[in-house]
Amino acid sequence: MASCRWPWRRCCSWRPAARSPGPGSLGPRGPPGPPAAADDGVQMSYFNLVKSLTSAFSNRYSMSRFHHTTSAACCCSKTRSGEKYIDPFKLGWRDLKDLYEDIRKELVISTTELKEMSEYYFDGKGKAFRPIIVVLMARACNIHHNNSRDVQADQRSIALIAEMIHTASLVHDDVIDDASSRRGKHTVNKIWGEKKAVLAGDLILSAASIALARIGNTTVISILTQVIEDLVRGEFLQLGSKENENERFAHYLEKTFKKTASLIANSCKAVSVLGCPDPAVHEIAYQYGKNVGIAFQLIDDVLDFTSCSDRMGKPTSADLKLGLATGPVLFACQQVLCPFYK
Repeated sequence: MASCRWPWRRCCSWRPAARSPGPGSLGPRGPPGPPAAADDGVQMSYFNLVKSLTSAFSNRYSMSRFHHTTSAACCCSKTRSGEKYIDPFKLGWRDLKDLYEDIRKELVISTTELKEMSEYYFDGKGKAFRPIIVVLMARACNIHHNNSRDVQADQRSIALIAEMIHTASLVHDDVIDDASSRRGKHTVNKIWGEKKAVLAGDLILSAASIALARIGNTTVISILTQVIEDLVRGEFLQLGSKENENERFAHYLEKTFKKTASLIANSCKAVSVLGCPDPAVHEIAYQYGKNVGIAFQLIDDVLDFTSCSDRMGKPTSADLKLGLATGPVLFACQQVLCPFYK
């Protein structure tokens, strides 16, 4: 790494390159299931890299500075020799049976083309990471409050809504980034065009809003509508940068919170409100979702450099080609490049 000479001035400006076309589409639709064997390397990469990344950044940068004032401690307990981890996907999967089928039922559309576009990513091939986190948090809050191990219908609806909001943001992001592939197949904008893709994303978001309104809890509605505002503000943050190098990483983390972690944090808080009346539990659920969301995006940004397109299901080094400085780039800039400009 020390021998690299990146063509940047002041470690922050370079020109984006064109993206290469993505791979073809995947197989038929199906219900969600545990991650396929081909994804094992990616799953393990996430697990192995979280600890090293957080330890590298935690001393200098604080993730708990954004929005909520409650300090969120990062607890990494040592495991006993031979202890086995419980697969969270297997643990929460029974609560998400027919997840994508139920989402498609929410998309009540008479126009054939618009229906096909809106359902395009709800084919059972996604990781369903956010719904898994939501139903597990719901179950934890229910057990804590009244020792119930069942997920309420409204809590499960939050998991569906979270996936719908996330997917709508992907459709819009791919238009902004001119992305060519997503989840191992061509993007909506590459198949149907940018204008129709924007409308499809809007329709998914409107269907999620209708499902949210049916829950009828004004507190939960307020919590999740904050996510939509954060998504827009996060996209605007990504379009800008900070000249002061000491502010760049803070800017990146705030953008990461709004674009990725806010949805997870507020979805966790929403199911805690539905399952437990204790405000302290709501805050704990929020902080957990926030830090998991930030850590998830940090690792995703690392994998953008260390993994391959076939395994990720989308072009790698995409952010770098767009001229976006993510965590690994900022860290490398600080550690290696900046001395050349002093």
